[in-house]
Amino acid sequence: MLGLTPGEITALGLSLKVSLAAVVFSLPFGIAVAWILARRDFRGKIALDTLIHLPLVVPPVVVGYLLLILLGRNGPLGAFLYNALGVTVAFTWKGAAVASAVMAFPLMVRAIRLSLETMDRRFEMAAQTLGASHWRIFFTVTLPLTLPGILTGTVLAFGRSLGEFGATITFVANIPGETRTLPLALYTLAQTPGNEWPAARMMIISLVLAIAALTISEVMSRRLSRRLGVRS
Repeated sequence: MLGLTPGEITALGLSLKVSLAAVVFSLPFGIAVAWILARRDFRGKIALDTLIHLPLVVPPVVVGYLLLILLGRNGPLGAFLYNALGVTVAFTWKGAAVASAVMAFPLMVRAIRLSLETMDRRFEMAAQTLGASHWRIFFTVTLPLTLPGILTGTVLAFGRSLGEFGATITFVANIPGETRTLPLALYTLAQTPGNEWPAARMMIISLVLAIAALTISEVMSRRLSRRLGVRS
């Protein structure tokens, strides 16, 4: 374990790229959806909540197959992206990022929504009394006060993206150097006799990466909570 092999470096780099892209792509939508679910009552709210959390309860393979139907070269969205923009999503690392984002999205939304529901709204009301607009209140009061939840949701989504397997292999296959992330590389090694030690190394890399992400998240969340507690 003193040095990583080229295969491990490729899988690790691809996993980080896919997970970062998944989080960056889904974070604005996660904040928006969490705010809507936490602050608004409307007809169809239960249906939206159910749809958002569906990836948590259905098999990941089902999610991957639905993505393949929608975003495949002949799918309604996939055909539009290819014909209009020349973009192919299925069987590419971009598709792996989409699959990871979809599977991790419920965890992100739940963490941010909980933070929004438990924050002290008197700060928002005070800003509104002073004449601040809704957008200014959102960006200068609401977002800063929900940063611990946003951070927790982001790291949970990042960790979930790192471990995504079922939807990824169904939607983008297991292509070396293109879609073979750490879980898929571990699966490939585990299916080949005599690769017990390389598979164990890949498992250790995945565990270390996940533990590091969770530890950093916990430390930063506690620091943010202490700062916000002092200010309030």
